[in-house]
Amino acid sequence: MVKGGVWYSWGMDDDIEFNEAAFRHDISEEDIRWAVTHPLYEDLLEGFTNKYLVLGYDNKQRLLELMYNRIDDDTVNIFHAMKCTKKYLPLVGF
Repeated sequence: MVKGGVWYSWGMDDDIEFNEAAFRHDISEEDIRWAVTHPLYEDLLEGFTNKYLVLGYDNKQRLLELMYNRIDDDTVNIFHAMKCTKKYLPLVGF
């Protein structure tokens, strides 16, 4: 069950674009894709109209914090990926 107010049904046909900044913290594309398509939490960030937060585990069982914008109905742009910070841990029960 995904917590949060938004849940996007990620599919294999969805186009995921990656901003260069998404790789700033040495998280691989494969790990980002796994975490974003298997979210524990997903919601629109407060105060924004198109900035979403996703929390999910990657293939190495690291809890990741991801942020994306929707470009259109089938495309997202991931611009932030890193190990989850303490700020967001309560959203998934830690």
